[in-house]
Amino acid sequence: MRVEIWSDIACPWCYVGKARFEKALRAFPHRDGVEVVHRSFELDPRRAKGDVRPVLAILAEKYGMSEAQAQAGEDNLGAQAAAEGLEYRTSGRDHGSTFDLHRMLHLAKEKGRQDELIGILFRANFAEERSLFSEGDERLVELAVEAGLDAQDARAVLADPTAYADAVRADEREAAELGANGVPFFVLDRTYGVSGAQPAEVFAQALTRAWGERSPLPAVEDGGADACGPDGCAVPQR
Repeated sequence: MRVEIWSDIACPWCYVGKARFEKALRAFPHRDGVEVVHRSFELDPRRAKGDVRPVLAILAEKYGMSEAQAQAGEDNLGAQAAAEGLEYRTSGRDHGSTFDLHRMLHLAKEKGRQDELIGILFRANFAEERSLFSEGDERLVELAVEAGLDAQDARAVLADPTAYADAVRADEREAAELGANGVPFFVLDRTYGVSGAQPAEVFAQALTRAWGERSPLPAVEDGGADACGPDGCAVPQR
C-alpha cells in the first residue's frame, strides 16, 4: 500500500502531522507493507528565493492580527509539537521560499533518502537556531549531506534552477486535481484522503480501512494452467 503525503517544510502542521502519522504507522501491523512517498506543495509559491522575513511579521500581516496574537498562535503550536515529542522554536524563526527544498527532496527520492531529508529539513526549520533560508545554498548542502546525499549532487541541483522543477510543479498540479487546498494532505492507495494533522487514532483508522479494502487483482481464469511460482516452474506431465 502506498501513502502519499503532500506537505511543505514551512508548514508547522505538516511537521506535527508527520509525527502523528508515523506514530500510527509504527503501531500498524502491516507497516512493512506500506510505502511512504513525500510530495511537493508550496504554501507560498510566488515568494522569491531571497525574500526572507520573520515568521511573526508574516503571520501578523497575512491574518490581520497583532504580533502578540501571532506569538500566542506559535506558543500553541509549540505545545502541540511538544506533545508529539518534537522540539519547536516559538520565536526567532524566519520564512522564505521552499522551492529549492522541494527540488532537493526530489533528488533525495531518486537516491532513496527522501524520508531522511524531509525529517532533517523539518528539524532545521522548526527546532534549530540556524536559519534554513538566510544562510545560503551551502546550508542546504550541509543538511543534504547529513541525510546521506552527495554534496556535489546537491550543489549541482542548486546550481541548475530547472533541476527537478518540473517534478515539483507536477506534484503541485496533482494536489490541486485531488482537491487539496492545504497541507498536510495524505492519500492512501489513491482511495482515501486525510486532510490536516489529525490525531494518530484517525491515521490508524485510515490505514486499517485502506489496507482492508485493497482489491486483489481478479483472475480471468484459474483452471490449473502451468505457471511459475515460489517453488519453481511445474514440469509438464506427458
